[in-house]
Amino acid sequence: MKTHSLRHGGVIALLVCLLSAPLVAMAVDDPSEMLPDPAQEQRAEAIGSQLRCLVCQNESIEDSSADLARDLRHVVREHVARGESNRQIMDWMVNRYGNFIRLRPPLTVGTLLLWIMPLLALCIGIGVAWWTFRRPRTVTPTPLTDEERRRLSDLTETR
Repeated sequence: MKTHSLRHGGVIALLVCLLSAPLVAMAVDDPSEMLPDPAQEQRAEAIGSQLRCLVCQNESIEDSSADLARDLRHVVREHVARGESNRQIMDWMVNRYGNFIRLRPPLTVGTLLLWIMPLLALCIGIGVAWWTFRRPRTVTPTPLTDEERRRLSDLTETR
């Protein structure tokens, strides 16, 4: 009977974890962090979803629970509450943290090089390998010694 109740308890614990996972996944830790105006809060979330968490680096500040992400969410909400446009808020963030803060940075020469460099390195490697193996190898044979000539002659005569 004990194994049956333990198995039942494990299933219940799993169900509780699965049902509470969406609540845990919400990054806004404190409801007081949210703006009272739903339209402003929605704008703040949209802006925050475009900004990279500088700690996690693979999540937006809206998805991260890092302290720095919480601070950045607060800054975004302050700017939204002041009535700044999305563009002004993004410009402020980029001026402060650089383009790295954007989850989708703009296409610049730097980002283009970042994407092209692996392909360029592969092409250079293939080109060097092709050029190396394409060159004819001219090997000048060393002349046979007298001993080698005699031995060759003996070997060819016996046949």
